[in-house]
Amino acid sequence: MFYVYVLKSEKDKKLYVGFTSDLKRRLKEHNNGFSISTKNRRPFSLLYYEAYLSKEDAEKREFKLKKFKNSYTELKKRLSNSLTKL
Repeated sequence: MFYVYVLKSEKDKKLYVGFTSDLKRRLKEHNNGFSISTKNRRPFSLLYYEAYLSKEDAEKREFKLKKFKNSYTELKKRLSNSLTKL
């Protein structure tokens, strides 16, 4: 399985989108400061994830969420209630 995930920083309340084949391990890496791009924004909560059988499909989805504003905005709309709870 491959995962596209959205983390919410408890420090600055911003979101981070990523891709991995091991979701639990990757969340620990983010929270332990092993990811350069997120280490100053710790701790993180897992807000959302999508599971894919194909690595290519997961990478394509992550790319769209990161590069295409409309995809990211639509996901935030779907998660609007969850965003306020964390």
